[in-house]
Amino acid sequence: MGRTAPLAGQNSCRAVSEVLSRVGDKWSVLVIVAVRERPHRFNELKRKVGGISQQMLTSTLKTLERDGLVTRTVMPTTPPQVSYALTDLGRSLSSTLRQLAEWSIDNLATIQESRRQYDEGRPT
Repeated sequence: MGRTAPLAGQNSCRAVSEVLSRVGDKWSVLVIVAVRERPHRFNELKRKVGGISQQMLTSTLKTLERDGLVTRTVMPTTPPQVSYALTDLGRSLSSTLRQLAEWSIDNLATIQESRRQYDEGRPT
């Protein structure tokens, strides 16, 4: 999973920006974290990812599936049941997101204090 060519130029920056905006948006991150341990059915995901609408969850899952981060499996039951799971690529991103989440937790108090100091020092 290495880089095949060095990043260079405006096209590479646009491509990286597009990927980062996709995998870094709130709902994508929450869905990836939700399915990290095991596959989930749609309604289970909707409950686990609090505050997401059905339409937004559907859109997010389609995008993650298109990008190769999530697989969608339809089980031959009546009615059909659909589950979502991370691909190998999704699992590799999940590890990175876990590190980012740990960093966020470790540094939350410092960031909050910096915000407080900044806000107190700003003229109104």
